[in-house]
Amino acid sequence: MVGIAIVREIGPIITALIFAGKIASSIGAELGSMKVTEQIDSMEVSGTNPFKYLVATRVIATSLMLPLLTLLADAIALFGAYVGVNIKSVTNIKFFFIQVFESLSYSDIVPAVIKTIFFGFAVGIIGCYKGFNSTKGTQGVGKSANSAVVLSSVLIFVLDLLTVQLTNLLGFN
Repeated sequence: MVGIAIVREIGPIITALIFAGKIASSIGAELGSMKVTEQIDSMEVSGTNPFKYLVATRVIATSLMLPLLTLLADAIALFGAYVGVNIKSVTNIKFFFIQVFESLSYSDIVPAVIKTIFFGFAVGIIGCYKGFNSTKGTQGVGKSANSAVVLSSVLIFVLDLLTVQLTNLLGFN
């Protein structure tokens, strides 16, 4: 039961929320400070497309790295579950992981990985949007970073709700 809970929901959601807190705020603050100091405007004036260099790279990076980070977090969580089981009883690590992986199937792993791609995309897009629309100096940059975290966290929960409903409709139970 622990393996299914971690791989399907706990791992992707907790990792995405931590990712949103760190990455969305940093993207929002970085692009916000670039907007306030008119670095983005100077890119446009020089004929460079700032969306191509600033937005596309960040969105691709967040979309690709969150699934990998989630797989690492799942592995750490499963090892933590093994340690938790061994507090009350003695269980062989090989036996524990054999039982965990026998209970998992591709219908558990594939939807979880796919939804983390969407979570990463949402974090990247929202961080970039908030950063590009930052105004009013350093106070606006702080508000952009804060609102990027809040909005991406809420969107992660909404996307998770939608993906769970979709996977249930498609028969990935």
